[in-house]
Amino acid sequence: MRATSLAIADVVLIEPTVFGDERGFFFESFNQQQFEAAIRREVCFVQDNHSRSMQNVLRGLHYQIRQPQGKLVRVVQGEVFDVAVDIRRHSSTFGQWVGERLSAANKRQLWIPEGFAHGFVVLSETAEFLYKTTDYYAPEFERCILWNDASLAIEWPISRSPLLSTKDQAGVTLAEAELFF
Repeated sequence: MRATSLAIADVVLIEPTVFGDERGFFFESFNQQQFEAAIRREVCFVQDNHSRSMQNVLRGLHYQIRQPQGKLVRVVQGEVFDVAVDIRRHSSTFGQWVGERLSAANKRQLWIPEGFAHGFVVLSETAEFLYKTTDYYAPEFERCILWNDASLAIEWPISRSPLLSTKDQAGVTLAEAELFF
């Protein structure tokens, strides 16, 4: 496994060692010891989630003001552009974002710690997205920042308006957002 800190150092790209031949492939999709060594902290995951979305669906930018969730995300079918936005009020990278293409083909994973808003857009016909979280989903604490907040200037690799849920359409700008740090 190779771990690379991104432009926001707390966000880590995980690339597994894949063993493959003409029969197929094998890789460890998660190893607690290696993962904790890569992110330099202990983590306890309490929930696994699985979503399936159509092309051009954008989910996010989501976070919880209480019970914040660290997320280890990956794609098992299709491809997405995955984004993490630093919303830690006192962070030197507050309001900055990083993004990576995650796909079934590249088998990459992204560690997004607590204190970040998270979202993704589906680039392939469909995508199945898996993620582990460090705390339970708490809808009463969930908040959403607008995917196209001009102050964030996220460079989504899409050419038309994405398909959004009602909740995501009602997101607010970072300047208006309720933050927990």
